[in-house]
Amino acid sequence: MKNNHFPKWLDDAVFYEIYPQSFQDSNADGIGDFRGIMERLDYIKELGCSAIWMNPCFESPFGDAGYDVSDYYKAAARYGTNEDLKLLFDEVHKRDMHILLDLVPGHTSVEHEWFRQSMRADPNEYTDRYVWTDNVWEQPEGYASIRGISERNGSCAVNFFSFQPALNYGYYEPDPEKKWQQGIDDAGPQATIAAVKDIMRFWLGMGCDGFRVDMAGSLVKNDVEGKGTIRVWQDIRAFLDREFPDAAMISEWGEPDKSLQGGFHMDFLLHFGPSHYNDLFRCEKPFFAGTGDVSAFVEKYVESCQKSEGKGLICIPSGNHDMERLSRYIKGDRQKIAFAFLLSMPGAPFIYYGDEIGMRYTEGLTSVEGGYDRTGSRSPMQWDNTVNAGFSRAPKKALYICQDESEDRPTAALQMADEKSLWSEVKRLIRIRSQHKALQSRGRIEFVYAEKETYPLAYIRQAEGERILVVLNPSENQVTFPSEIVPAETIYFWGGEIAADSEVITVPACSAGFYVI
Repeated sequence: MKNNHFPKWLDDAVFYEIYPQSFQDSNADGIGDFRGIMERLDYIKELGCSAIWMNPCFESPFGDAGYDVSDYYKAAARYGTNEDLKLLFDEVHKRDMHILLDLVPGHTSVEHEWFRQSMRADPNEYTDRYVWTDNVWEQPEGYASIRGISERNGSCAVNFFSFQPALNYGYYEPDPEKKWQQGIDDAGPQATIAAVKDIMRFWLGMGCDGFRVDMAGSLVKNDVEGKGTIRVWQDIRAFLDREFPDAAMISEWGEPDKSLQGGFHMDFLLHFGPSHYNDLFRCEKPFFAGTGDVSAFVEKYVESCQKSEGKGLICIPSGNHDMERLSRYIKGDRQKIAFAFLLSMPGAPFIYYGDEIGMRYTEGLTSVEGGYDRTGSRSPMQWDNTVNAGFSRAPKKALYICQDESEDRPTAALQMADEKSLWSEVKRLIRIRSQHKALQSRGRIEFVYAEKETYPLAYIRQAEGERILVVLNPSENQVTFPSEIVPAETIYFWGGEIAADSEVITVPACSAGFYVI
């Protein structure tokens, strides 16, 4: 499928992910909120980010931190009202920025009115809104289920936690022996698709700029190759092209050749799936810790680019609410080299709140709202050295999640005042990216050196006649690689500049550099 509408602002967008519970509390209840986010928009703007992805903010019992929606049309009271959310959109736009909401189309909370109606024995509008078997003793193959809690005879598939019933988009190849398995074109799945379009229509009409879509590749069941789910998204993309052509869409899919074919503008490389993203930042020996291997990542990245035929953007995040903090594996100044990579690759970069100051994974926390081992990556933002690091005026015991209590915990205020800090380096990198088309989202990439268990990583970015060589060496050793490239100009370096002749390039230990060629 060809994307006829590609929002121009995505070409040089740098995203900042906000986990709203933990970003800024404006009313001293210990939980972040919309007005708190508004108070910090100038901070995001000053860093250089031009767009925001905000995690789910709809009404929810918060068994899974808002990824269990009970009303798609109502902002969660803990964050504010629909009017507050509309004001947030307006304040973002006043700063020439954009904001994406987090859409969860694959499942709801058991408290959603759709599910309450779907549990009734008598047929109604919502009987087929979820994936139900015909008999309570039969569980959907390959899925856990909810059963025995309703008058309806049947088991309902769940997508993740046991309180997240799976919405019905049909089966790609329904089993004729199981009459409850519906096809994509049956009335139940079509009603679900129509409901998702209505939700999008509501919020786009309110002023949001698009959506990040949770578990985007999981809609149609028995869909091993993703063809049915691709078809559903192509249908939704056609609706958006007709009514909201500038709406940006990014998928949590992790297989760009599939999601971009489905009509998404962007797809994440994820900590799960085939991308080898973890090889870079989160494994026993990460590449950017100076001890790992980048070759499998590069091989898979090139394969994904070829399969997607240059359509859309492949995005690489610093982290997100589902991953351990970047700083848990990449220590000290090597985080600067990691950001030099993140901010010089194609696709829109995504910075998880706090990663720009090196916030730490908070160890040993009891799970909060279904976070489990993810809870340590969701602790409140550390703004300054005032009470609760400037996050909230609530008593410490009332905070959404415990903060890092270390005396040397990083704060935005301290790092913004230090021109050698990680924050200052990230700001510098974003500024340099904004000044060079070759380094932005749509610039092409050619890998020059990415050998197995060897450093450095080198690639060329190019666009509109500009060619920039990027060389990254997070290892503790000076290294060389064969190349006939002789740079004409240095536009950025950290830790030392390369030396080049017509045969070999020598790269200092723990260094990063961008060079016009």
